Amino acid sequence: MADDLGHRGARHAVVIGGSIAGLLAARVLAEHAEKVTVVERDRLPEGPEARSGVPQGRHLHVLIEGGQRALDELLPGFMDELRGLGAPKVAMPTDMVQWQSGQWFTRLPASAHFYSGPRPQLEWLVRQRVLADPRVELVENTETVGLTGTAARVTGVRLRERGAGGGRESRTLAADLVVDASGRSTKAADWLAAIGAEAPHEETLDTGLAYASRVYRATDAVPVTDAQGYYIVPGPEQPYGGVIVPLGDGHHIVTFSGLRGDEPPTEEGAFEEYAKRLPHPVLSEWVTGAEPVTPVHGFRQTANVRRRYDRPGRRPAGFLATGDALCAFNPIYGQGMAVAALSAVALRRALADTRRVPTTRRVQRALFDASRQAWDISAGADRKMPGATGDAARSKPFDEVTGWYLARIQERAAGDPVVGVPFRAVLVLTAPLTSLFAPSLVRAALFSPVPETPAGPPLRLDS
Repeated sequence: MADDLGHRGARHAVVIGGSIAGLLAARVLAEHAEKVTVVERDRLPEGPEARSGVPQGRHLHVLIEGGQRALDELLPGFMDELRGLGAPKVAMPTDMVQWQSGQWFTRLPASAHFYSGPRPQLEWLVRQRVLADPRVELVENTETVGLTGTAARVTGVRLRERGAGGGRESRTLAADLVVDASGRSTKAADWLAAIGAEAPHEETLDTGLAYASRVYRATDAVPVTDAQGYYIVPGPEQPYGGVIVPLGDGHHIVTFSGLRGDEPPTEEGAFEEYAKRLPHPVLSEWVTGAEPVTPVHGFRQTANVRRRYDRPGRRPAGFLATGDALCAFNPIYGQGMAVAALSAVALRRALADTRRVPTTRRVQRALFDASRQAWDISAGADRKMPGATGDAARSKPFDEVTGWYLARIQERAAGDPVVGVPFRAVLVLTAPLTSLFAPSLVRAALFSPVPETPAGPPLRLDS
């Protein structure tokens, strides 16, 4: 594959899917290919509007710090542009009233921050930047129905205009490289089987978590606070979650979550009633006092799914997977957009590495590694939830020891900056998980007492 792509320049690369992961992959491939074609099922909106191809697009999205850095590396000046569009910047833990595992977090000086503007706004900005490159072409309202080539090498894709049904024949688009960025509902397993290749093994972990979201406008009737948002973190003992964060222009998005069999409803009155299940009434009081702006939207596809293209198998050169088509996380942890950007950075580095020939397997491994930490965080947390199913739900013997240690780190992170700062760096994907085993943290986890934290929601910084 990428022998030519990485060092001598492939003539044509095709990216399946025009969401954030696909667009950023196209941005990188344009540095090596004469032409990159992005094939997108939707007819994309001209402005920053939601679209059907992103079913969770109307829900809460945050861009954590690892993603911010990656986007600025890929698209210099991107974060300045996003701020210019009014995306709110939320400092952690300073700007959030957060509860987890029976503790309210002390609102210590910030060590990390995220942006919480609408997902369509960020995707639109990425699209504008990437498609400004004349080497990148967008084909809209077109679905990929298969691959061309053999089990040894992919030579292109088969496309069909959406709405054509069975009466319209597919057309072939030749390519030296095909990248699947079509999301968690990818049909790559069928495409590979049709050319005699093997589909990757899928690891799954599903808690049955579901969530529902609604946009509100804050009024004088909401609780008075100098914080920007609220976060009730679900856990094995308390499975209900709630988040309120700003979207800009005085609007906030409110999301409630629950597990299988007790999902948050999408009916207006029932949605607000569901808030009373949280372990403290402060979010319920906020919702009761705010003015609803949109209907309630539900979302149910939250399983963690990882496709092991990194493992040996009869798979063709010239075919890669990235984004949710490679590794999809429970969206409640807010990692997806960051991992899409980090994966594009990994793709760039793998293709530009002059020390090694960038073979399909080697580049795919780099993409897998870019998503590994987010998977470990998401799957590690979900594995503890009641009713978790799937082959990745089984704990290994070492998991109990690691889980015990990380639980001690977490309870100290709520009020101790020595622990909290590196803990948050791991969660926002700017530091490796191994950093939590530094000597100073081990001493704190094993020998330091749990620090005192607020007895109730810290609505004021000085409380």
